Amino acid sequence: MLQDLIIKQKFDDMVNYAYVALNHFPKYQRHVMSAEIRLLMEKIDELIIRAQKQYFKKTTLQDLDIAIAQLRSKVCRARDLGYLPTKKHELWIRMIVELGRMVGGWIKAAQK
Repeated sequence: MLQDLIIKQKFDDMVNYAYVALNHFPKYQRHVMSAEIRLLMEKIDELIIRAQKQYFKKTTLQDLDIAIAQLRSKVCRARDLGYLPTKKHELWIRMIVELGRMVGGWIKAAQK
């Protein structure tokens, strides 16, 4: 149960940072790529809550892992396109990788 609370807090910290970073996207991308990233973060939030509440977590945790990988991919693409400065990208990616590791540990714990 403690793992559940920690991952939710880490996710919330990442989202707070992400919203600030997304405001620095070019105006023409705020409604396209920025919106896609926001929707993906909402999906991750929903999957975290669902995984916390469900008894059988395996499928939900796998979906969560996939969504985190998609988020990482989109953030890297934003950096490659020049929408995100390198320092903001590095910090954001570190947060995403940490979430991914926590979900990986959660998956292993759920399999036992």
